[in-house]
Amino acid sequence: MFHTTFEPDRARAAIGRLVASGALAIAVLLVPAASAAAQTQPATLYHNYCSVCHGDRGDGRSRAAAALVPPPKDFTDAAARRELTRERIVAAIKYGRPGTAMVGWTTQLSERDIEQLADYVLAQFVRRESLGDPRGRAIYAKNCAVCHGDRGEGAVWAAANMARPPRNFAAPEAQSLTRDAMIAAVTHGRPGTAMAGFGKQLSREDIARVVDFIRTAFMAPDISGTRAHGGREANAASAPAGVDMTAVFPNGLKGDAKRGSAFYLANCATCHGARGDGEGPRAYFINPKPRKFTDEAARARYNRIALYAGIAEGKLGTEMPAWNKVLNEQQIADVAEYVFQAFIRGRADAIRPADR
Repeated sequence: MFHTTFEPDRARAAIGRLVASGALAIAVLLVPAASAAAQTQPATLYHNYCSVCHGDRGDGRSRAAAALVPPPKDFTDAAARRELTRERIVAAIKYGRPGTAMVGWTTQLSERDIEQLADYVLAQFVRRESLGDPRGRAIYAKNCAVCHGDRGEGAVWAAANMARPPRNFAAPEAQSLTRDAMIAAVTHGRPGTAMAGFGKQLSREDIARVVDFIRTAFMAPDISGTRAHGGREANAASAPAGVDMTAVFPNGLKGDAKRGSAFYLANCATCHGARGDGEGPRAYFINPKPRKFTDEAARARYNRIALYAGIAEGKLGTEMPAWNKVLNEQQIADVAEYVFQAFIRGRADAIRPADR
C-alpha cells in the first residue's frame, strides 16, 4: 500500500480514501461481541461504538474526523435538529450511510441496543435541551440562559465580556461538579465571578429543580467504571511479570526507529504526547486516557511484540485504532521500534526523524 519509508501526508490521505470507499471505519476496530453488549447502558454503547468518530459530545470533533471524508455527523448543529428523526438514526445505525465511513451495526448490536442507542443520540445531542423537568427548564430559561446559554455551553456575549466566562456545563471538567456544590452556587452565588445568588428569588425546591435540569440536559453522563473505562491503572495492575524485553518482532521484522519517529510525531503524539507521557493535546478529552509509555508499569510490560500488536490491532473499548488497516508490517514495526527505544528505554534524545 505504501513504500517502506513513512510519508505522513500520504498516509493520512490514504486513510481518507480508504474511509470514503468503505474499507476503513475506525469504529469497527473497537467492536466487542454482540452478546457482551446485550445489557450495556446506552451511554456506554455510544462511547464504545460511536464516540471514536462522532466525538464524546456528539459534535463530530474526534481524532478520526481529520481522516474521514465526508466528516462524521455533528449531531448538535442546527441542521441535525431539522433533519434527524428517530427513524433515520435507527436506519443509519442498522444499515450505515452509503458514501461515508458510517457502517451498519446489525451484526454487532441487537435490535434493542440499536433502538436504545438511537434514543440516546437523539436525546443527548440532537434534542438535549428538551430533557429534564419542564419546571426546571423554565427556571433555567428565565434566570440562567442569558449567561450560560441555551445549551449550557455559555452565551457568546458572556464569554466575550466577562473576566471569568460562565461555567460551560457541557465541558468534560463539569462532570466533577456535585449536585450539592451546584445547589450552593445557585443559592449563594460564586465570589469573584458574575454568578449571583438566587436564594432570595427562588425557593429551595426550584433551586434543586434547575440544578437537576442542568445536570440532566447539559452535563455529560458519567460512564467511568465501565468496560471502556478501565484506565491505565487497571491495565497496569494486570501487567505480567517477567516480560522478555529482548524479544524481537514477529516474521523476522526489524524496526527502524528514525523512520518510525516521523509517523509517530505526525499521527500518535496528539494523543500519546510527543514525549510518550500520554499528555498529547487531545488526551484531555479521551476516556480512557491514552497509554503513558513512560510509566514504570508500561516500561516493564511493553516489549517489541506487545507494542507491535497494540499498534497493529488497536485496543478494544478505546480510541486506539488498528493501524494494520493503513500501514504495512514494516511500517508498524518502525513505529513500534521508535516507541520502544524512545519511551520504554528512554532514549528519545538519540533518535531523530528520518529525512523525507
